[in-house]
Amino acid sequence: MALVLGSGGARGYAHIGVVQVLRELGYDIVAVSGSSMGAVVGGMLATDRLDDFTDWAVGLGQFEVLRLMDVSLSSKGAIRGEKIFKVVGDLVGDVAIEDLPIDFTAVAVDLLTHREVWFQKGPLEMAIRASTAIPSFVQPVVHNGRVLVDGGLLDPVPVAPVTAARADRVVAVNLNGREPTTNRPQSASSLSAAGEPTDSEDAELSERLRGTAARWFDSDLLATVRRRLPSDVEDSVRARLEADRSARAENSRIDELGSVEIMQMSLEAMQGALTRHRLATYPPDVLISVPKGAARTLDMHRAPDMIQLGRELALEALENTFGSQPD
Repeated sequence: MALVLGSGGARGYAHIGVVQVLRELGYDIVAVSGSSMGAVVGGMLATDRLDDFTDWAVGLGQFEVLRLMDVSLSSKGAIRGEKIFKVVGDLVGDVAIEDLPIDFTAVAVDLLTHREVWFQKGPLEMAIRASTAIPSFVQPVVHNGRVLVDGGLLDPVPVAPVTAARADRVVAVNLNGREPTTNRPQSASSLSAAGEPTDSEDAELSERLRGTAARWFDSDLLATVRRRLPSDVEDSVRARLEADRSARAENSRIDELGSVEIMQMSLEAMQGALTRHRLATYPPDVLISVPKGAARTLDMHRAPDMIQLGRELALEALENTFGSQPD
């Protein structure tokens, strides 16, 4: 079986529940791909450290999460992320992707070319860092002349990297699903009808993306941090952003990229995704959809709830599609 783990912040803890169910039912995972939080969980799975990561995540409280955010006023994002990435690095160790026992792909996006970057070799920790660098929030990774950010910008559920895997089934987990009208997740039979947007939905999404650009810094991501910052610090952040807006030249160097530039480039990348979406589709055998309202992106203290939700959705989807037991 090949497993595809999507992006969606704290909702990504649901991936852990999905993996637990697959293991309990005896499915053999031979390949995994992931964007953002999906790359984190996938990397832990590939290095056989998922149980340790789960124990750490379940023990996080709100205060500990805030401490790990490592708020910064000088980096290319609202947080540096060094404390979180140290935990990730300590768990996965100094390992190359090509040496992992199962095929693994972490998906990132190059802001300069607006293209996906698939990490299928090289240091695993660096690949995870690049795939989880939320634009304007976590500082991007500059590697080999590329400015790398969150893979979810262009490929929130990266099925394509596992299509060449020697797997008889593909299970994908979408963390940005609609609020359910029933208690059942979508299965393969309903994917083409419910998993793909219509032309009118594409147009509506495009308009919403344009609006998101104007409201970017009032999104739930930065708002969560702002609520925890003293007013004078928030004023400093706003002043810096205004300075960026007026001072940056059109042909800024990579090391001069500010939050506004990253935001604008990210929007362009998302718009490009809408176009590519019309060109090719990679339907999995089963799609497990976690409602986007299940948790906010930064609700990193909610691992127990999300793991349980992932378990429930996985059990229902697998039973609907394959039956409870593997062949």
